[in-house]
Amino acid sequence: MSSRRTFVKTVGLGSLMAYSGNLPLIAKKKEEVCLTILHTNDTHSHLDPFPDNDKKFPGLGGVAARKVMIDKIRNEGNPVLLLDAGDVFQGTPYFNFFLGEPELKAMSMMGYDAATIGNHDFDGGIENMYRQLFNAQFSFINSNYDFSNTILKNSIKSYEIFVKNGIRVGVLGLGVELDGLVPKDLYKGVIYKEPLSIANDIATYLKIDKKCDLVILLSHLGYKYNTNKVSDIYIAENSYNIDIIIGGHTHTFMENADVRKNKMGEDVVIHQVGWAGVQLGRLNVKFFGKLRKISSTSHTVIVDKNQS
Repeated sequence: MSSRRTFVKTVGLGSLMAYSGNLPLIAKKKEEVCLTILHTNDTHSHLDPFPDNDKKFPGLGGVAARKVMIDKIRNEGNPVLLLDAGDVFQGTPYFNFFLGEPELKAMSMMGYDAATIGNHDFDGGIENMYRQLFNAQFSFINSNYDFSNTILKNSIKSYEIFVKNGIRVGVLGLGVELDGLVPKDLYKGVIYKEPLSIANDIATYLKIDKKCDLVILLSHLGYKYNTNKVSDIYIAENSYNIDIIIGGHTHTFMENADVRKNKMGEDVVIHQVGWAGVQLGRLNVKFFGKLRKISSTSHTVIVDKNQS
């Protein structure tokens, strides 16, 4: 695969959060450690780039170009956590013919660490999701869907802890209410639970009991609404111990990461990168000494097959 240049649009957010805490692993390190978080959402089976004559996204997207971008960033030398906020399935004939297999195989080849579940990931039904998960060499995480009465009961994690160069990162996931959005027979047996209290409980467990240095929420709730529907902004402003929300569902192209204060007066970073895989989100999080300083710079990496 030939190397391609990336077009990177960088928006400096400055220092978003700084505080001292009980960080036993990080405290041993005198040098600065930078964790790079890469993320996608709502890729919707877009394995190929858009045609060069497309009116909105000419030549953009495609899993081959995305892998080039990811590999280039990994070669910078910082630890990388690669995440997806759901709706991997549905949107092109690839899903109609293969029901999710090539999407998950491509993500596995790119080295994804985890993804959450979007409403369209149920489009082939529970049984299909179960079959396709064998093609995923990464975790699917959801904290507010109860799968205990389904074939997926042992296949979906409610959270996972990743250790990257001594940095402990806890990841949880939240999904949108399925009733009225997905035909009932496609998610039969799945019980939706109110997301905020579950998110706060798990985030606190990860931060306090499991000593995670960073807690990330993979959300397929949607960035914001004009109604009282639960959104990423609502979760951020009513949360405890969540540091970053990587969102999906509303296909929101965010020029800047949104920063909100949680119930403890601490910053929560929200970011989402549209849909169809035409962008790759990037957040840099720096740790040094006993002080953890989230100096997050929001990058929008344009995935362009025509850049050479």
